[in-house]
Amino acid sequence: MKAPRFGTFFLLSVVIVTTAACIPSPEDLETAPVKVQTPQGVVTCQLYRQDRVTWDRAIDFPATKMSVPQADAYCRQEGQRRLK
Repeated sequence: MKAPRFGTFFLLSVVIVTTAACIPSPEDLETAPVKVQTPQGVVTCQLYRQDRVTWDRAIDFPATKMSVPQADAYCRQEGQRRLK
């Protein structure tokens, strides 16, 4: 069996870099920040895709009254509400 040539490695590298350049970053899909009223106070959410809530997160929240995971959960709930 022959060892792969330099050209094969070069072509594979070009394909990988080109494919990676086509993948959007979360910043490309950001919406305007959304404010959500919660029992602990207002949470400002950064929502992303309309059909998926995986990246939705809190960008401002009352830190003395809730944790980051709680604030993020409110944002994902808001994303789910808008999805429906």
